[in-house]
Amino acid sequence: MTPDALADLHKAAFTQERPWSAQEFSDLLANPHTYLSASECGFALWRGIAEEAELLTIAVDPAHQGQGIGTNLMTNWMSEAARTCTSAFLEVASDNASAIALYIRQGFGIIATRTGYYQRPDGRADALIMRAGLSFPVSKKSSGGLRP
Repeated sequence: MTPDALADLHKAAFTQERPWSAQEFSDLLANPHTYLSASECGFALWRGIAEEAELLTIAVDPAHQGQGIGTNLMTNWMSEAARTCTSAFLEVASDNASAIALYIRQGFGIIATRTGYYQRPDGRADALIMRAGLSFPVSKKSSGGLRP
């Protein structure tokens, strides 16, 4: 996926927050510690540094949500990260119930809260910081590549 395609998909998937620009995706992908796991309808962008992986963002085309694409993307990036990292973390808005459920199914647990972190049209939402260990074998449910 090109940075433009990533930005377009991110904008479609994130309607309550500022979507990331093509330039932001380009800059992130230029970093040798940043990896992309992508499918036709979604992507996960993550970085791995010092045995720790961070999910930067994950997006699935709204027309294809609820079809297991997010689960496959999570499984893929976590499998890749487990090669060199022992733990993973991410941040999610507390009002994003479907994402929180996905992350819990993948073994993440809430370790901290950033109160009022996300601005919303009708107020603010907390950010939940979630963590999972990667020392367990993660099953590969679908194939996915690194880097575009």
